[in-house]
Amino acid sequence: MTPASAPPQVALASAMRNEGPFLLEWLAYHKVIGFGPILIATNDCTDGSDRLLDLLETAGELIHIHSELNDGESPQDVAMRRFYATLDSTPIDWLCFIDSDEFVHITHGAGRIDDLMQVVGKCDVIGLPWLPFGDSGHQARKLPILPNFTRCAISPAPELCKFKSIFRFRNFEHAEDHRPVRPRIENPLVKSAEGKKLRSNFRADRKYSRYKPYDKSIAHHAACINHYGTRAADDFLMKNDRGDGHGVPSGKYYLGSLWHRTCNQNEGEDRRILRHWPAVETELARLRALPGVAATERDCLEWDEARRAEVLTEENRMTWRKVP
Repeated sequence: MTPASAPPQVALASAMRNEGPFLLEWLAYHKVIGFGPILIATNDCTDGSDRLLDLLETAGELIHIHSELNDGESPQDVAMRRFYATLDSTPIDWLCFIDSDEFVHITHGAGRIDDLMQVVGKCDVIGLPWLPFGDSGHQARKLPILPNFTRCAISPAPELCKFKSIFRFRNFEHAEDHRPVRPRIENPLVKSAEGKKLRSNFRADRKYSRYKPYDKSIAHHAACINHYGTRAADDFLMKNDRGDGHGVPSGKYYLGSLWHRTCNQNEGEDRRILRHWPAVETELARLRALPGVAATERDCLEWDEARRAEVLTEENRMTWRKVP
């Protein structure tokens, strides 16, 4: 009998700015479930998270990319080009690009990326639907995220359910935040987290954030992206200070905005991801024991506290609120 081939390595990448308070938990979790290598691109950090990432890179825990942006450039777009260039000279074929408020949640087997890849089988793209997690009633910053934010949508409306992707990056010229674009092959094979075939509608003239048909693509019971798009209410407001991943100012991060209402879902509860929490705590302790990491994380937290006191004035709180 021919032995089964080993599951492929899957690189994880993210573009971040001033995410120091949340960085180690995100990193530890995704290491625990088997992603690697992990690439993080930053630009214009002022909270010390770039120094934290440099220390982690020196320790061999990740690859830190310092992005330099020209006026009008999207941080995520620039980061993706750097991710492609970095991975091009490696044997890695698969890439998953997510944000710092997103956690890949897999229910197959032991809940690791290997389990997902084995179940889905041969394809070019795997679509992972969002599951929105709300503020769970927290106004001020509450850490860590996973055990404190367990309230979520019960059944997200298909038309509001966006996706992230795991994809063979060499088969596409580029990728946007939700999906790869401009395929280099004919008819890329797209599958759901259950391994069901989805539509391969890659057009160069449109930006897509979903996979269809919804009755096959939305498979939260198999794997999804736990999307902590609000965290605590104050965390959400602080996104007005940081800016979004595309560098575009808007009223998106106002309390009561359409985006806030879409993300802040608290009707249900989902604690399944916490089966990994003991291992995540162990990994967090290991990372914090690396030279300089714990002290630099504390610096990030102190900077964040001071910045919140400066930014979250009563005037700004009133400005950043949509009145129905």
